[in-house]
Amino acid sequence: MNFIISRTDNIGDVMVTLPLAGFLKEKYPDAKIAFIGKKYTKALIETSQNVDFFWDKEEILKNPQIINDFKADIILFVFPDKDIAKLALNAKIPTRIGTAHRLWHWWYANKRVFFSRKKSDLHESQLNFKLLKPLGIDIIPTFEQIINWYGFSKIKPFPHIENLVSKDKLSIILHPKSKGSGKEWGLENFYQLAKNLENDTQIEIFITGVQTEGELIMQEKPEILTLKNVKNYTGKFSLEEMVFFTQKCDILLSASTGTLHIASALGINAWGIFPPLRPIHPARWQPIGKNTFTFVKNTDCNKNDLLLCKKSNICACMQSISVQEVENKIRELGIRN
Repeated sequence: MNFIISRTDNIGDVMVTLPLAGFLKEKYPDAKIAFIGKKYTKALIETSQNVDFFWDKEEILKNPQIINDFKADIILFVFPDKDIAKLALNAKIPTRIGTAHRLWHWWYANKRVFFSRKKSDLHESQLNFKLLKPLGIDIIPTFEQIINWYGFSKIKPFPHIENLVSKDKLSIILHPKSKGSGKEWGLENFYQLAKNLENDTQIEIFITGVQTEGELIMQEKPEILTLKNVKNYTGKFSLEEMVFFTQKCDILLSASTGTLHIASALGINAWGIFPPLRPIHPARWQPIGKNTFTFVKNTDCNKNDLLLCKKSNICACMQSISVQEVENKIRELGIRN
């Protein structure tokens, strides 16, 4: 039996979909699983032992024979993509499963599942399993099960990165930005946290992000990069290198980002700072891993704060999470003042 999983959106979305491949490999050990995604997620998807083939969306649109030759039995449209749905129909894949609320799935998918992601209390990774109902599989996995289904075992080593992280210090990655896709804790808070830890010789801090995020940090808060125990690695790593580097560190702190989900899959301390606002609250998007933690203010937003939150990447509830609270969590790991 051959499966295709289609999730052609971003890194965090891909990360919470990989456990679906892990489950299918466990249930059907002889199955071949192909994953259709964006080109820049290739290195990430190929890190999972549960995925046999990665296909770049743009590549298969140009060369649909790739799908025909695979002879898939089932395709799961985890992320609705009209182009891929049409391609699957043309390839005559026998079972094509998608959500019922996408109009084009009534043309291109022959198995449709009714459920709402926005209104659900389930985590995004759990919601993906609802697409298996047409196969007679009715399961909502626990977080413990999901942890075991990432399959992150094919991590490529990079010798030039190996020695960037000290073995005798607590290594902390601060990932302040979210490429504008989510609510952020704010550079000032990350700066104050790093400054509070500046004189601790047992701690080293790395600032990460893509190159454009590094440029924003230089514009908005360059002081954070001048602290004596802080190293700036924004724009320095490919996705493969970032996975390897993250695995070597002890803590990653960020808002709801794909990087946070990578850290959780790697098993390091993946700590996320979240708003309580649906549908971007932690119940839907928190990191799932062996050493995860979520900072969130458990309160209902007042109307003024809610209006501000919906119009920008600033969240009053996130801003109310104090630097001291986060620092205390770091100190709990046994670091001396």
